[in-house]
Amino acid sequence: MPIYSSRLSPTGWTSVLVNTIVVFAVLLSTLDVSAQSKSGRSYYVYVCAESDDEVALIRFGPSGTEMLKRISVGSFPAENEGPHGINVSPDGRHWYVSLAHGMPFGSVHKYETGTDQWVTDVTLGMFPATLDIAASTGLMYIVNFNLHGLMEPSTVSVVETRSMTEVAQVETGVMPHGARLSHDGRWLYTVSMMNDKLVELNALTFEVSRQLKLGDPVGNGRVGMESVEVAGLVQPTWVSRPTPQGKVYVTGNASNEIFEVDLDTWMITRQFEETGAGPYNLDVTPDGRILVVTYKKDAAVGFWDLETGDELGRITTLRTVPHGVAITTDGRYAFATIEGVGGEPGGLEIYDIETRERVGDVEVGKQAGGVAFWKMEP
Repeated sequence: MPIYSSRLSPTGWTSVLVNTIVVFAVLLSTLDVSAQSKSGRSYYVYVCAESDDEVALIRFGPSGTEMLKRISVGSFPAENEGPHGINVSPDGRHWYVSLAHGMPFGSVHKYETGTDQWVTDVTLGMFPATLDIAASTGLMYIVNFNLHGLMEPSTVSVVETRSMTEVAQVETGVMPHGARLSHDGRWLYTVSMMNDKLVELNALTFEVSRQLKLGDPVGNGRVGMESVEVAGLVQPTWVSRPTPQGKVYVTGNASNEIFEVDLDTWMITRQFEETGAGPYNLDVTPDGRILVVTYKKDAAVGFWDLETGDELGRITTLRTVPHGVAITTDGRYAFATIEGVGGEPGGLEIYDIETRERVGDVEVGKQAGGVAFWKMEP
């Protein structure tokens, strides 16, 4: 029977109207899902809320973005311990979070993925911050950022993750930050924020192998530890994992630029200077083609084509003070944490890297910072 027939009773018209609304709702839902998760997969990330002493588990997938769980972390309920850095073990079975504040030292805590049950912890140095774990050895490397006292060189802690035992502390530079390992686990790259250096650490012998002073003219990078110190002109905050092309990228938070460093020559080969204000954290797609960077002072996220050196797009964040960024292992999406200010909640924003569009957003605890990609399904 045609749906516009005058023979339909009022009850019949009501039924047709309800069915039509349901059909349109399904169509709209389908469009929304397509816009949010083109891959059809679900992606899981852990996010630190530094001022709330909690870690959030968030899923982004065909049904959108949702908060699955809030996990309280720390040992002293009456104190703010500041979960700062977070990462997931290469086998996906555990996650690790650094608690920056301690009495006087900070710590790193180990949790099971899935259950999110606490396993054990280890006390490290002053203000342990970012961390990474080597698949080849199971060793974890954590920078001791050390916000306390005089501006003096600090260390990178090396921890055996089965027993959570600190096996070494290696002195690097003033306020080390942004630790990331090479894919084979042989080299750790970190930056010294207050003496403007990129540091390469031999992850097997626990020795500093090379240091590069940043801020020099392109092509004039210096090797060694003897160069004159000039504190804080660049203030590098993060370094990327090495790309397949043999490069790493470093944010100059104070100088508003990004450095490209060739690992073979250990020289600065390019400087991207037309960035947003305060480039802070960055990550590169697995194929080494696209760099995603947070602009902490500009409330924006930028996307760079690493072949041409052009910024492809810049998105203003929904909240202020963008912080961390993590790219999915399939290179499809970037997750950026947004701290917010004062008593405002933080947030996690999800971006489609190909289209450079925001496709998801979820509110998390205050001062959202560290972010770690866990897994994707199916």
